[in-house]
Amino acid sequence: MSNHTTTDELPPPAVAPPELRRGGWRLMREAAAGSRGWIVFGVAASLGWTVAKVAVPLLALQAVDDGIDPYDGHSLLVWCLAIVGLTILIAFFTAGRRYAAFAISLRAEADLRRRLFDHLQGLHFGYHDRALVGQLMARANLDLKQVQLLLVFIPVAGANIVMIVGVAAVLFVLNAKLALFSLAALPFLSIAANRFSTKLHPVTTSLQQRLAGVSEVVEETISGIRVVKGFGAEHLQQERLDRSADEVYEEAMEMARLRATFNPLLELLPTIGLVVVLFVGGREVVAGELTVGELIAFNFYILQLIFPLRMTSFIVAQVSRASAASARVYEVLATEPAIADRPHARPLPDGPGEVRFEGVDFGYDDGPPVLEGFDLLVDGGESVALVGATGAGKSTVSRLLPRFYDVAAGAVTLDGVDVRDTRLADLRGEVGMVFEDTYLFSDSVRANIAFARPDAPDEVVEEAARLAGADEFISGLPDGYETVLGEQGFSLSGGQRQRIAIARAIVAEPRVLVLDDATSAVDPTKEHEIRAALTEVMAGRTTLIIAHRPATIALADRVVLIADGSVAEEGTHEGLLETSAAYREVLAQYAAEEAAAGRRPRRRR
Repeated sequence: MSNHTTTDELPPPAVAPPELRRGGWRLMREAAAGSRGWIVFGVAASLGWTVAKVAVPLLALQAVDDGIDPYDGHSLLVWCLAIVGLTILIAFFTAGRRYAAFAISLRAEADLRRRLFDHLQGLHFGYHDRALVGQLMARANLDLKQVQLLLVFIPVAGANIVMIVGVAAVLFVLNAKLALFSLAALPFLSIAANRFSTKLHPVTTSLQQRLAGVSEVVEETISGIRVVKGFGAEHLQQERLDRSADEVYEEAMEMARLRATFNPLLELLPTIGLVVVLFVGGREVVAGELTVGELIAFNFYILQLIFPLRMTSFIVAQVSRASAASARVYEVLATEPAIADRPHARPLPDGPGEVRFEGVDFGYDDGPPVLEGFDLLVDGGESVALVGATGAGKSTVSRLLPRFYDVAAGAVTLDGVDVRDTRLADLRGEVGMVFEDTYLFSDSVRANIAFARPDAPDEVVEEAARLAGADEFISGLPDGYETVLGEQGFSLSGGQRQRIAIARAIVAEPRVLVLDDATSAVDPTKEHEIRAALTEVMAGRTTLIIAHRPATIALADRVVLIADGSVAEEGTHEGLLETSAAYREVLAQYAAEEAAAGRRPRRRR
């Protein structure tokens, strides 16, 4: 767990920043395009709302000029009823416009979230090795919410623009000179809004990154709460959060400062227009050049401009935030998976599960090589234990087989087919993995075991649990197989979690089983139960065992000692104990590490 205050810890973007921004806008257009029907409905409702709003002052003008001066009770009643009717119509248009706006924005948000989630699942392990979970969570939540907030205001913003244009047109028709006086400040507002947007964009981009930094600190702290509490480091994490929260505060205050300099203009300009109308228009009424009704209509229209102009600040700010947020989402979507099906990938043929590594070279990113010229043949149905010092490349070998990573040189084949030439879904369906760090989902025990085959019959799930030595403790849980596990299964012991993981791999019925230190968390007093279960599971199935306990290593038909990125020695467990000093040294190192960790070391057999 890091102690830095990161703002944007993701792998380098696949495209340049200007393209990210353009891609973000394109992403929002594509997301909104899925609701064309609602867009048409929303635009129609917005136009209807605008026409009705603009018509109300004209009706008021007629009511004053025809019904009040001179007084005509019938005419006044007709015009008043017309205004009431238009007001009811405005209410219906308002409801339709808002419903359409939410239908468009919420659907776009849901579609983008599904698209982002699907893409994240398809990205290669190398990407996830470097990406921070909190940053990705911020993109899936905070950033998409900013996009949604912009899209929900698009019909409103469109109606506001039409309102301003419509009001200006009517004012010029009524009295061009008075219209020029009252609207003279609008060009200055346009210039100010453009400058406001230019200054706001970098601030909003930075704010979104800072917010993601807060998410990262919270996510790491909650996920690693046992480590935090175990080392009494709560105050350190609090300091990290304080620093991130302060950075968010500073960026938010900078945004507030910019808005505080722009918003007064939005209050001032309509008021100036209203004063001009009263002063100039009043003089024209006295001179007989303007009717009282026209003066009242002018005042109505100026008042109608107040809300659209006030909304300008919010919309400009939201456009900036949504632009920054959508660019961050697009940055992830623009990343091409490094591991994907080749254009002519073929199904994996039937076979006994023969695994072959031929002249394999591999290193992580730009780091030093882990494997160099690695050659290994595992016959179908054979079990092979991979042993070596820490960092020798044992786990790397197991991760190249299901194409978590691709080799730099050489080839890995399964039943004679290069794993790069077959379909990923087929390949990973035939390679069952049990990792040292067991991850269980917040679901029932049964669902966790049947993860790879959700439709697996109950008897298959329970038989897998029995083979993995998990049936007994599962039966003792409050609801048995229906017991819902807490996050990551931490309500269970490490050994219990690993037995469920083994059962999960058994249910998948893989052609090749990979046990990556799968018994490391099992209590030594229970290890014999797991070994007995593994013996039954491994029978007739190709198995790669990565282990450090001699008793588990002894389960394999053959032991391969890896050193300096290649096969150093191979033989049986007993044979290597007798003939290989390097092998005995590795086992002694494992025993010392286990003893240092407070575990009782196992005797060599």
